[in-house]
Amino acid sequence: MAIAKAERLMNLALCLLGTRRPLSKRELRESIEAYLEAGNDDSFNRMFERDKDDLRELGLVIETVENLDGDVGYLARRDSNRLPPITIDAEEAAALGLAAKVWQQARLAGAASGALQKLRAAGLPEDVDPYEAHSALEPRIPVHEASFEPLMLACRDRRPVAFDYRKATAARPEQRHVEPWALECWRGHWYLAGWDRDRGAERVFRLSRITGKVRSRAGKFTADVPDVVTVRETVAGWAGETADRSALIRLRTGAGYPLRAKAAHIREVGEGWDELEIPYGHGLDAWLVEFGPDVVVLEPAELRADVVDRLRAVAKG
Repeated sequence: MAIAKAERLMNLALCLLGTRRPLSKRELRESIEAYLEAGNDDSFNRMFERDKDDLRELGLVIETVENLDGDVGYLARRDSNRLPPITIDAEEAAALGLAAKVWQQARLAGAASGALQKLRAAGLPEDVDPYEAHSALEPRIPVHEASFEPLMLACRDRRPVAFDYRKATAARPEQRHVEPWALECWRGHWYLAGWDRDRGAERVFRLSRITGKVRSRAGKFTADVPDVVTVRETVAGWAGETADRSALIRLRTGAGYPLRAKAAHIREVGEGWDELEIPYGHGLDAWLVEFGPDVVVLEPAELRADVVDRLRAVAKG
């Protein structure tokens, strides 16, 4: 259905841009196959009005002209719909080149390269190589999760999805029904922010914990999409990045390098263990559980109790 509508809108836009005189509804209906298949006049009129509004919302300037006989015609003048010349300096070209390099290992590599080729054709200076500028920088955003592409498309199309998700403290995954809002990469991991229909609240999901296929669901979003989706801030808060307290843990030697990177102090205590002082904030208990038997919480007592409760829940399955 989405492909059929896109094709219909494209055909209507081409007709309106390609004509030198206003075209009536009857002429447009006879020129576009999808309109011929609309059935009765009411169905065609509703479809045409929706398509016309959609094209205007996309930025196409459509004029309505009434001739001497009172008939109404439509056209989109090329001079009213022509973009100004694209001018890009060396620094802007370098930024575009770096942005394209980010996606060289992802499914968007072809789209990124194609965009640069179109910019070159539109006037990017021949002596500016966006791939060569600042070549010492090699940005990468790895995308290894199979769920990335279907979720990216679902965010773009505002389409609800369902998937099986395994929480860090759960032994088995459970199905989640989500209205996806945005994807964002933070510290090497991709996260999805959206509205969790089962819990009736905003949630953030780590893509590496999605198991199986992402399945599309029919219908529209039931919750409003916020203007700003703070994925990184939410994940940072859960990971204790905004902590204002400290926790003392014991960590097995040679394990838990992410914890060591966050530690304010590290002290060897012997017998294969180190003591670490790390920031303590919301969600630290869930993070510590991921390290299993390599971590022992010494203080505070409430953090130790939370970790023990989570481990017991996992053990019970």
